Amino acid sequence: MELRLVDGPWFTTEELGELLGVDPSTVRRWRTSRPPQGPPFVQLSERVTVYSAADVEAWLRSRRVDPGAVAA
Repeated sequence: MELRLVDGPWFTTEELGELLGVDPSTVRRWRTSRPPQGPPFVQLSERVTVYSAADVEAWLRSRRVDPGAVAA
C-alpha cells in the first residue's frame, strides 16, 4: 500500500478563511496563539502556510455541537 501524504486539496490561509467565512487574519490568529487553535497546518516557509482539507474537516467535526444531546 502506497502512502500519499499530498493527496487531497490544500488551502492557503486566505482560501481557508473564505471557506470558513472568517477573515484570513482570524485564521492567522488561531495559528499564532499559544497554544495554537484552529485546524492543523503545515508551515512550508516563513510566508507560506497550508491546511489539508482532511485536517480541516476533522477539526470542524471535533467542534460540532449537537443541541439535542446537550439539552438531554
